This record gives sequence, C-alpha cells and structure tokens, in this order.
Amino acid sequence: MRWNLGKVVVECVQGDITQQPEVDAIVNAANAELSPGGGVSGAIHRAAGPLLAQESMRLGPLRPGQAVLTQGYRLPNRWVIHCLGPVYGHDKPEDQLLSSCYQNALKLAEEKGLESLAFPAISTGIFGYPVREAAQVVARTFQSLAPRLKTVKHIRMVLFGKSDLDIHVEEFNRYFC
Repeated sequence: MRWNLGKVVVECVQGDITQQPEVDAIVNAANAELSPGGGVSGAIHRAAGPLLAQESMRLGPLRPGQAVLTQGYRLPNRWVIHCLGPVYGHDKPEDQLLSSCYQNALKLAEEKGLESLAFPAISTGIFGYPVREAAQVVARTFQSLAPRLKTVKHIRMVLFGKSDLDIHVEEFNRYFC
C-alpha cells in the first residue's frame, strides 16, 4: 500500500528488512550497545557480516530515541541507520522517544542526502510496544515531517508479519487519507 505525503511516498510492505535492495538505507531496531542481538538487529548483522558489528559497537551506547549511521557492508544497501527504541512501560515518555527514533533516522538520511530508506516496526518486538500504538506514532511522525524533507522521497515500512502489516495499513489510512 502507498500514500503520497506531498513529495514523499510512504509505503507498507510485508517482507524481510535485509532484502530491500532498492532503498539507500535500512533502519536497524538496535540495542543500546549496537551489538548483533536477536530479532531485526540479529538479522541485519547476520546479513551484513562482522564488519557491521565492529563499526557500530564503537558508536554506542545509545539512549532511547537516538540514531547513528554505519555502512551496510554485505547488505544490498549502502547504509544502515541504527535506532534505539523505547522499552514499553519502562522508557518514558514512550511515544516521544519512539517518534524521536524515526525523526533522528530521517534527519541522518537527510544529512547524507539519501533518497530512500526502509524501517522495521521499531520497539514492537522484545521491547513490547503495542503494534497499533506504534503505528499511530509512526503515522503522526511521518505526516509532520514529510513536508520538511528535502532529499528523502521514499519511506518504506517493512513489516515481518501480516497482522503487523494490516495494522500499519489501517492506521496509515486513518492518518493519510
């Protein structure tokens, strides 16, 4: 599903974040130390190879909402933007910290002159953020930032499961239509 927010196309797809060759950067739902870990982070590190961990671990630790940029190594993308999302029920205020992840990732993309990037659903895995609430935060963030983006023209949300995809499409339709 696709939506036009001015000059920015936002889309939701079901798939594997490590298999998005048409975007300049993918976003990693990182842990504070930027170590390989499990979930999205583990998949990205496995696909990129050991040099990603060597570079990224020198950039940590991160605080919730922060983002840093590394090379993509063996990924089909030149760059990886690592964001530390909030742990739901622990890091407060969750909605502002989650929004900061997306804001800071887009800020880094703009600074690098990137045109496209793909996000996972940050914090909705082991960090426990409810998917619907997260999708609402993401929709509001994209809606408010899209008019100010100069280089980023394509934002893709890559959702692993069909239920997560359906929830994001439903919420994005509510905000973008």
